[in-house]
Amino acid sequence: MIDSLAETPVPHRSQAAPAEARSPAESGPLARLQATVEAGLIGRTRLVERLMIALLTGGHLLVEGPPGLAKTRAVKLLSSGLEASFSRIQCTPDLMPADLTGTQVFRPEAGRFEFVAGPLFHSLVLVDEINRAPPKVQSALLEAMAEAQVTAGGVTYPLPSPFMVVATQNSIEHEGTFPLPEAQLDRFLMHVLVELPDARSELEILDLVEREDAGESPARPDPISTGAILNARREVAAIHLAPALKDYIVRLVMATREAEAIPGVSGRIEHAVSPRGTLALAAAARARAFLAGRDYAVPEDVSELAPDILAHRVIPTWRASAEGVTGRALVQSLIEHVEPL
Repeated sequence: MIDSLAETPVPHRSQAAPAEARSPAESGPLARLQATVEAGLIGRTRLVERLMIALLTGGHLLVEGPPGLAKTRAVKLLSSGLEASFSRIQCTPDLMPADLTGTQVFRPEAGRFEFVAGPLFHSLVLVDEINRAPPKVQSALLEAMAEAQVTAGGVTYPLPSPFMVVATQNSIEHEGTFPLPEAQLDRFLMHVLVELPDARSELEILDLVEREDAGESPARPDPISTGAILNARREVAAIHLAPALKDYIVRLVMATREAEAIPGVSGRIEHAVSPRGTLALAAAARARAFLAGRDYAVPEDVSELAPDILAHRVIPTWRASAEGVTGRALVQSLIEHVEPL
């Protein structure tokens, strides 16, 4: 039984006193899980890091990219390293909310209705092509993501803890899809874009698949228990954020609301980031520091994660959208102008 994902307790770091960084090996089973998932993917270090951050913060992840870029494979590899239960939902336009949440089934032998839980009642849920699900299904998923519960037949059922949703989205095919509303997007901790690999990575992918077809799969570490994940989340929550770093996070978020003086951004933001974005950025920065073996976060943790955390929470004006300006481009401009103290 793994009591904790860190072999040493995470001490609190004061603003003045220096702290020694832990080596990556001291992250214990968590570091081995991250390395195992990375070994099964090529050129997807950033995606794996985001998956680990979501796991450590209790957040949800939206992964977008063309077909065939190992989005589903990444989640399956993560699930194989966890004792937590896993389910996959393939979204289609005819999907019904009960297909996710479950439904009441009449049991003649007992003379009563019994609730049969749906695939949402698992700790790790992969929702493939979420934008193909109709709005009613997206609404049912929203309750699960926001409240960690499901309501069916007028009865509310709690979901397991930990609970994490990883949704995928096809970036090149939009016919017959239902774009996610802003309220749904805001429930995702991060929106990660996956790009096509370069020639070197493509060759490594070919070699990896050939080795797997030949039965040369690498040894996998023992699965991590759900209790160990919850313990790690408590350790992540204890990672120190210096007052200056908190100020940096707040100034980044406030820049989306007061962008008039920033070149290239002024007048281009219709809706700014809410306080949920501030909390998400702070939590993710703590998790990234933990993965790096530090007991304190640094400005690089914030600037590296800000595009994936804030971009889907920024809505450009209609004129900016018509000019091809995206929320991610706006956030990147803000990062270049807002500097840490």
